[in-house]
Amino acid sequence: MNRLVLAMFAVAALPGVTPQNSSITNTEVATAARATNRSREACPWPENLDAVKAAPGNHKVIFENEHVRVLEVIIPPHSKEPVHTHCWPSTLYIQQIGDIVDRDANGQIIFDSRQLKESEKQKPPFVLWTATESPHSDENPSDSPIKIIQVENKD
Repeated sequence: MNRLVLAMFAVAALPGVTPQNSSITNTEVATAARATNRSREACPWPENLDAVKAAPGNHKVIFENEHVRVLEVIIPPHSKEPVHTHCWPSTLYIQQIGDIVDRDANGQIIFDSRQLKESEKQKPPFVLWTATESPHSDENPSDSPIKIIQVENKD
């Protein structure tokens, strides 16, 4: 979540954009997906760092096909995920979040939401997009779990 958390509290969800009112057709989406297919082989990080393999207690696959992998991500209160990666860009539906501390693979703090004013924090639920995520670990210092649905785009 290293890129995610930097934007998490500063970027609002885009209201009103739904499949029902979008002008993009399913055919256009499928055509673009075939033209830009990015496979797992292009991932620059070792496969054993994939979120589902490296942090299975926090990342559960709830749907997968050749185009997307949908993860339920839960970080319990006062816990820290193992170091892991996300090799595909993702759309995240942040269902519940308090504070979050993001660390790089060496344990150095990249972002700590506790350093922000409450008025600077995005309130859930909200949606955001993130590019691929290099090795990182997220910590939940709050009293309630962090709950996210993460849609990884393989195309």
